[in-house]
Amino acid sequence: MTNESRIWTAALIVVGDEILSGRTQDKNIAQVATWLGVQGIRLREVRVVPDVMEAIVEAVNALRARNDYLFTTGGIGPTHDDITVDAVAQALGVDVVIHPKARAILESYYESRGGLTDARLRMARVPEGAELIENRVSGAPGIRAGNVYLMAGVPAITAQMLDGLTGQLEGGLPLLSTTVGCWVGESEIADLLRETERTFDGCQIGSYPFFREGRTGANFVIRSVSDDQLKACSAALEEGLSSLGRIPVSGGI
Repeated sequence: MTNESRIWTAALIVVGDEILSGRTQDKNIAQVATWLGVQGIRLREVRVVPDVMEAIVEAVNALRARNDYLFTTGGIGPTHDDITVDAVAQALGVDVVIHPKARAILESYYESRGGLTDARLRMARVPEGAELIENRVSGAPGIRAGNVYLMAGVPAITAQMLDGLTGQLEGGLPLLSTTVGCWVGESEIADLLRETERTFDGCQIGSYPFFREGRTGANFVIRSVSDDQLKACSAALEEGLSSLGRIPVSGGI
């Protein structure tokens, strides 16, 4: 569902002590951001919080209020420290209940896997009034409660949940991007970048410097919802770099 008249935004909360400790490297931020971009929704904020009720509740209330959508990853499993459902319910001011359809899904999934234990039944718990997000990998569904979407922490499962949501969220035009690279220091072309971005309304230029092969360079990522504006801005930047005696590299270095 596309609405071209406004910019839609989302935030992401990554829940888990294992992320903050460095034992696990998060992979969900990139895939959630990429998926949102295709839906025409901008990922504006990411917050990583521990498995602490107060921290999750505070983050949920802050980020759901200033964005159209809020996604969470992690903390919806079968163990005692999986408290995201409880925290979201507290933030929304509702009870936690067993969702009958989620229970039925889990009973079917675990029928040949040892049955539905009390621990596994925890994965059928949802904030009261919530809807389910299909999970074709492990049975345990994701959850939609208002504008909050609770996803698994395992990237492969999150990917399947996102796939199931494709086309279901209202958003704007997809954000397009292209890259121009150049062996040049950022400070040398700061004025060029600023003036080029100012000339092409609706385009944003991000500068990403690097040091390779004993030289300094940068890739300039141009973003816009308009393909025509994107191409024109990219051409103008390449022309500006050439006029300064630099060699632009279309597609980046």
